[in-house]
Amino acid sequence: MSRRPITSAIVGLAMTLGACGGGGSSIELTIYGAASLKGVLTRAAADYEVTHPGTNVTLSTDSSSALKIQIEQGAPVDVFLSADAANPQALVDQGLAAGGAQTFAVNQLAVIVPLDNPAGIRTPADLAKPGVRIIAAGDEVPITKYATQVVANLATQPTFPLDLPGAYDANIVSKENNVRATIAKIELGEGDAAIVYVTDARASTKVTTIELPEAANVRASYAGVVIKTSPNPEAAQAFLTWFAGPDGQALLSEFGFMAPT
Repeated sequence: MSRRPITSAIVGLAMTLGACGGGGSSIELTIYGAASLKGVLTRAAADYEVTHPGTNVTLSTDSSSALKIQIEQGAPVDVFLSADAANPQALVDQGLAAGGAQTFAVNQLAVIVPLDNPAGIRTPADLAKPGVRIIAAGDEVPITKYATQVVANLATQPTFPLDLPGAYDANIVSKENNVRATIAKIELGEGDAAIVYVTDARASTKVTTIELPEAANVRASYAGVVIKTSPNPEAAQAFLTWFAGPDGQALLSEFGFMAPT
């Protein structure tokens, strides 16, 4: 009795399984994210792997400016999620991104001090007091650019000193690689105050938060891009779309981020 029909059926089944991903191959995604996104991205990666079987997500976080430089130097990355729009747009302008930058979140800023508040800081105006040790980040780090704008805005507010920007700069005793390193120094009592993202201030149990006047605060827009050299561009775009969509927005909101408008 001929076995050819059975053989043909087995071959057909194997082809069907292969087309459905039955070969067991997985997709590896490498996500570069701003330091201030570390908490939410850790949750997002775990959730995404559960809802997208066969996809493995690897995270690397640092200052957005440092990550952009690594990408420019050829680091193997699929998606870049930045704490600003400027760094992703720079990659777009250089032809290193697949498509345009997509805004996915908004943050704001706050002042943090150690729990014991040794400098006695009560309002943001106290950042101008002589002897206050301010911890900042490097000049190219997005938080520094936002903080500079906040300080300039504060100087225009009633009851705030006009020379606040100069006094603030004079009080900076350290510039860290990223915002999380800045927060760590305040937590350890190695500085008296820092201007950081609201989400990072909220996540720490070792600092006290001093709110900024709404009129002086800034909206920090976060944007992401798919990197042109990604070996899995469709999967990379799918992750970015998911993170910017309802599921990602729910997670971002849980961590204190606001939706882009």
